Amino acid sequence: MFLLAAAGAASAAEPLGEWKVEDDKATIRIVECNSRLWGVIASEQIPGNLDSKNPDKTKRTRPTLGIPILLNMKKADDEKDKWEGQIYDATSGKTYDANIQLKSPNSLRVEGCVAMILCGGQTWTRVAEGSAAPGGAKAGAAAPGAPKTTGSPPAPKTTAAPPFPTPVGAPKTAAPKGAKAGDQATSEICLLPEIASAPAK
Repeated sequence: MFLLAAAGAASAAEPLGEWKVEDDKATIRIVECNSRLWGVIASEQIPGNLDSKNPDKTKRTRPTLGIPILLNMKKADDEKDKWEGQIYDATSGKTYDANIQLKSPNSLRVEGCVAMILCGGQTWTRVAEGSAAPGGAKAGAAAPGAPKTTGSPPAPKTTAAPPFPTPVGAPKTAAPKGAKAGDQATSEICLLPEIASAPAK
C-alpha cells in the first residue's frame, strides 16, 4: 500500500494536465510534444478576444482560445521540477523567456522575464480531472446555441490582475477540436502548426 501511494504521488508531481490561472479567467492545458512541454489555452471565462496584437498579421484574426502560450519548454539542468522556454502574451503580442516550476503537485509557479531584468509571474492551480473549469468558452466546446453536454457555473472573479498572460475570450467554433470541453487530446495539440514545426532547441 505504501509503495502504491508513493507511486501515485510521484505520478501527480508533474506539470502535465490542466491549470487554472491566478485570476480564474482561463485554464491552460500543458502537454508533452517531442520531449518538450507546451501549454495551450483550454478554456476562457469571457469569450470574445482575438490574437489582435500578434506580430504576424496573418494571425491577428484568430481566437485566443486554443493557442499555445507556453512554448517549447525543456527540463532545466540545474533545478528539480523546473522547465525553461518561452511564454507568449496575447495581450501584448510579445514573447518572453520563461520558466515553470512545480511548487507542489497542485501548484505551478510561472515566471517570465524581459532581458532578465523585468520579471513577473503567477502561481497556477491544478484543475482536478473531471472537475469544472472556469465558465465561458472552452477549446473543443460546442458552437453557441448547441445543446450543452457539460455545464459549470462561472468561477468567482477576482480583482487582482496577473502580470502575464491572461488573454480571454474567443468564438467557441474556431478553437482546435478536443476530446471534450476543456480537454483537448494531446495528439491534436501536438499537431498545431506552431508546435509541429518547432525545432527542438
